[in-house]
Amino acid sequence: MSRETWILLVLAGVVALATLVGAVLLAVRVFRTYRLVSALGAGGKLAFYGALIYTILPVDLLPDPIYLDDMGVLAGTLFYLGRLVAKHRAAQQGLPGRSESAAAPGRPHRPVS
Repeated sequence: MSRETWILLVLAGVVALATLVGAVLLAVRVFRTYRLVSALGAGGKLAFYGALIYTILPVDLLPDPIYLDDMGVLAGTLFYLGRLVAKHRAAQQGLPGRSESAAAPGRPHRPVS
């Protein structure tokens, strides 16, 4: 093989390894949010399990050595779950988004720590 072919093979291997590492890191972050999934409702569960199934199954938009589509699905899931967690925490602490009628009349609302 020529030198150019070896360089292309090495570069392709480095890119494949980098995308694999990125996909694994994103998957670890998604798994860390697993303990919050039950509190996030059906949307959170669907996003979590959908991303997990898409990442594990061999049916992909791109061939398996290229993990860019898996990384996109995992990153989108993390973004969505992050927004759901922020809404859930805001609702628990009584921040904007919670109606004032939820507080008992005559009693000031104190956030739960």
